[in-house]
Amino acid sequence: MLDTQNKQYHIAVAPGEVREFCILPGDPGRCRKIAELLDDPEYISTNREFEIWNGRLGNKKVTVCSTGIGGPSTAIAVEELVACGAKTLIRVGTCGGIALDVKCGDVVIASGAVRQDGTSREYAPAEFPAVPDMYTTAAMFGAAKSLGYNVHVGVVQSKDSFYGQHSPKRMPTAGELLEKWEAWKRLGVLASEMEAATLFVVGAALGVKTAACFHVVWNQERADAGLDTAADEDHDTEKAIKVAIEAIKLL
Repeated sequence: MLDTQNKQYHIAVAPGEVREFCILPGDPGRCRKIAELLDDPEYISTNREFEIWNGRLGNKKVTVCSTGIGGPSTAIAVEELVACGAKTLIRVGTCGGIALDVKCGDVVIASGAVRQDGTSREYAPAEFPAVPDMYTTAAMFGAAKSLGYNVHVGVVQSKDSFYGQHSPKRMPTAGELLEKWEAWKRLGVLASEMEAATLFVVGAALGVKTAACFHVVWNQERADAGLDTAADEDHDTEKAIKVAIEAIKLL
């Protein structure tokens, strides 16, 4: 969807202003930090939750675009970036651990996502799996190992409600939320976040490559088990960002 200046309605850029490789943080405040790790970083635009920078990694052209929080704004960003030329889109963000061996400060790379969102259902039936591109995901795993990070690869849960996860007992749907959370634990789901399922399914619908890696902020299951304390919390996303950058170099 174009505005009167022939730019995408939400991200405010035109074809030719978006590069083949895109790094997608949620927070606009992380865009400059990521861009500064690129060669020749250039600020492009800001509109709503979408801030865009361009740069290079050697001969590979890269765009950084924030998506905001959750599926709806992520889908908008992906749709409009792809319309402007994006071919490979890598989500970098934060997650909360679910599996007990996933600790704060670790890196989680998604091999698939539980579609506990609403946006992806507008693109594919519930039976369709939310999975990333295998080669991009493998490159991220190789990058994480080469950087010496403690990395986990597996399924993540993508939900729409942050407080539905963190305060499920006060919700009118408490029974359903708690029952599903227990199912994710028993199925070995690694972590909880809010965008991967949408990214993977929208990417599949548009025929582009997608992947996602996350920095583990905290693990409420470890805290409940007495393995962590309130002090065991880490908000630095540098590891996930570096994994994405090194993976692009490998691709």
